[in-house]
Amino acid sequence: MSSSQDVVERLRQVQAAVARAARDFGRDPAGVALIAVSKTVPAEAIEPALAAGQRAFGENYVQETKAKWPALRERHPGVELHLIGPLQSNKAREAVQLFDAVHSLDRPSLAQALAREIARAGRAPRLFVQVNTGEEPQKGGVLPLEADAFLARCRSEWALPIDGLMAIPPAAEPPSPHFALLAKIAARNGLRALSMGMSADFEAAIQLGATHVRIGSAIFGARG
Repeated sequence: MSSSQDVVERLRQVQAAVARAARDFGRDPAGVALIAVSKTVPAEAIEPALAAGQRAFGENYVQETKAKWPALRERHPGVELHLIGPLQSNKAREAVQLFDAVHSLDRPSLAQALAREIARAGRAPRLFVQVNTGEEPQKGGVLPLEADAFLARCRSEWALPIDGLMAIPPAAEPPSPHFALLAKIAARNGLRALSMGMSADFEAAIQLGATHVRIGSAIFGARG
């Protein structure tokens, strides 16, 4: 089996697993969007997934996205690009132009920069506030106890429409309590979208309400 066939086969397996998990937990599979994480994956390795019909992809860096996605988008209409990595405020203009969703809004300076560039561009990516549920110092995200206040500022001070929340649980801890915490914060702030769950834990995320799962290695293989 060729590497292209490998990607397509793994994509089909992941799509089936996501749908099965949704049904197992009494949810409509259509309510869980699969974001194929293509960060560090070269364009030629993404092509098979695009040809197989996958349209939502996750990237970590503005520069990498600028380099590989314009040509891919020309050949494959309807692509949705999701920024799932940290975003520098000085890259907000390019991010607003490139991405259909930003999952890593996590501080006032970035909220301000995004609001400015959204007004300038006349287009608004869907916005997810990243919550650092494990309170890890090396990781981005607002602290859980500060999330409500930050969401209120995003809405009132910067007039940003927030779609939902995103979290990356600590690698060494069971993910479910972190997913449950994120869902609780979202519920009390009237947010329905939850970006949570990756290759190793997406079933638990779906059980606890994930609307977007970010899966890379299970589709494209381990990164080099």
